[in-house]
Order: sequence, then C-alpha cells, then structure tokens
Amino acid sequence: MKRKISMALSDIKQISIREYLRNMGILPKKDFSYYGMYFCPFREDHNASLKVDYRKNLWCDFGTNEGGSIIDLVMKMNNCTFHEAATQLEKDFSGTDLNPFSFHRDNTLDKKGNNKTSIIIHDIHAISHPKLTEWINARKIDLSLANLYCREVHYPVRDKMYFSVGFENDKGGYELSSPPSFKGCIPPKEITTIKNGHETCLAFEGFWDFLSYLTIQETDKTRYDVAILNSVANIQKALPFLKEHKNIYAFLDNDEGGRKAFQKIKTSCFSAEDMSVKYAEYKDLNDCLCGKKQVQGMKKNRGFRF
Repeated sequence: MKRKISMALSDIKQISIREYLRNMGILPKKDFSYYGMYFCPFREDHNASLKVDYRKNLWCDFGTNEGGSIIDLVMKMNNCTFHEAATQLEKDFSGTDLNPFSFHRDNTLDKKGNNKTSIIIHDIHAISHPKLTEWINARKIDLSLANLYCREVHYPVRDKMYFSVGFENDKGGYELSSPPSFKGCIPPKEITTIKNGHETCLAFEGFWDFLSYLTIQETDKTRYDVAILNSVANIQKALPFLKEHKNIYAFLDNDEGGRKAFQKIKTSCFSAEDMSVKYAEYKDLNDCLCGKKQVQGMKKNRGFRF
C-alpha cells in the first residue's frame, strides 16, 4: 500500500530546488542572481547543461530538453515514480529539531569568481547521543558496529546545533542520517568504497544496508570489496570501480529506483547479480533485518551467504 502524501503537492513543488541540490552536495558551476548552471546530476555532463531558475523554482536540462518541478528532478535523479519522489520530499521536509534539511553555509567567491561553499562542522566523535543510539538499536544494528564505520556529526544551522549519524564518503564528505527519516549530505557528494583487493565486489545503496549485511553475516567486516552508492543518483560514479571486479553482488532497494540502478550496473557489468530477490518482500536490507515486510504473510528469507 502506498503511503498517503499529507503535504499538498503545491507546497512540495515550492521546496527550493537550489536548496535540495545543496543538500545533496551539488553546487552550481556558474551562479547568478536568479539562476544557476549545474552539471546534470542524473547523466554524464561535461558542459554544466542544467539550468535552475531560482525565481520560478524550475529546472531545464538543455542536453536532453527535459525539465520541470523539483518532483520531476527527484524522479530523474533517483529513478523513481512521481509518488515516491513526492513522498521522499515530504519526509525530508517534515521538520524536526534533529533533522533540518538545509545546512549552514558561508557562500563567498574565490579569486576566480566561482562559488566557494564552506560548511561548519562543530564536532565529530563516536556515536553516543541517546537519541541516535536508541535509533541505531531500533534498526537492529549493534552500536559497536555502527561506530566502526560511522560517527556522530554535530553542525550548527541558524544558531542552533544539530546532530546526525555521519558516514564518510571517498571525497571526505559525510552522508547524514537521523530519526525519524532524515537523509542529507555534507558535500562533496560521492560514493564510498572499501578496497580489500578482492575480485568480488558487493554494492549497496546506502550505509544502513551495508551495516545490515554485516549484521546478518554476523561479522564486523567483509573480505570482499564494497561499493556504497550513497544514493542511486551516484550510479555512474560507481561503475568504473565496479567494472574492476569479476563478480558483483548488488544489494539495492526493492523499488523502481533500485531496479533501474541495477539495470545500469548489469549493462556495464554482465556478471552482476541482483541480490534483492533474496529479500523481495522487504523494501531494503535493513527492513529485512528488522522484519518490516512490504507485504504481510510472506516467508522471511535471509539466505544470501557466500
């Protein structure tokens, strides 16, 4: 059953595309008073062909002649349906003290006149705040395992301090996650890889899926190489790393975005195997671990050991 969208679609469409992209760690190549030119986030683009009109809050990709509202953009970036995009935007902007959508930034210009964006991180340390530890426990992840790969990140937003579970990517940015359903990023946005020199690579959509896999395997590390996309929008960034491996096992979400992402992997890496069929009754690997089925009455399946 689809989740009912309680926020009016007209209000969702008013969510700033500029702020949404900033939250994803995507900044304009050229920034003007009322519009910005971006490298297109859902395809290879070397010419900064995506225009975002800040006044009209609309986007246009001159490379493909596509465009529209923020919902259309999220659909393209995440390979998802209209309902999935609108639902995710509503979740991101639900607004709690623990999960602000926009981060504090100091926007200045460098010597070449380009945007130079800095984000103030107040503190990074082991996860210890009760709200985060309780949430990690609710996800059936051991705190010691979470602390092996994640940190508690504190950052100010408009003179208030916030905190999230942070997972570092390959370029030093942090994927942020906090209850009840906030997802964000401290730029730059990038994939995360773990290199063990193995010919087999495991691909995960997000770090919760990776931690869930380790929990199910009853281990705190894997001998295989690992690619964590940190968003299906990063699939193109992950392909060069994935292509280096003989065997690829993809643990992506059981939704339209996950299926399309796997097809892109399969097109470039013929040996790739879709492991989501092993937990087909669940949305993702963490839901499988927690027993949160999408469809009731189906038999639990956790049989994917190598």
